[in-house]
Amino acid sequence: MKANISWGGKALFKGRSGSGHELLMDGPPDHGGENQGPRPMEMLLLGLGGCSTFDVVSILQKSRQDVEDVDLEIEAERADAVPAVFTRIALKFIVKGRGLKEAQVKRAVSLSAEKYCSASIMLEKAGVEISHSYEIVELG
Repeated sequence: MKANISWGGKALFKGRSGSGHELLMDGPPDHGGENQGPRPMEMLLLGLGGCSTFDVVSILQKSRQDVEDVDLEIEAERADAVPAVFTRIALKFIVKGRGLKEAQVKRAVSLSAEKYCSASIMLEKAGVEISHSYEIVELG
């Protein structure tokens, strides 16, 4: 896996993934940026969220659950001192569908957290406290 970052001036950086996708990252105005993109640490949270949600959706589909939508709410806390690493991250999955079995949703979230989501497991091994919860919304 490879990626490339190029500086765009001030606090702007353009990232290009190995698969050819580009995105901008920028700092806030008080750090010389112009707020043209997410902060790098926000990108880390987005990567974690994408990894986890991908797993949950895939596991639910494979277990033949009629899942229509999954939203993930992420809340994170960072250390006050430099380096301002993440100390706590809470993931809350909102799973929407018809006739969803709670045991299957719980299993999907647990499997993602404990076995499949490389980002989550890597951050936990680095000392970040990560919690996972879920809510099921029945669609009529």
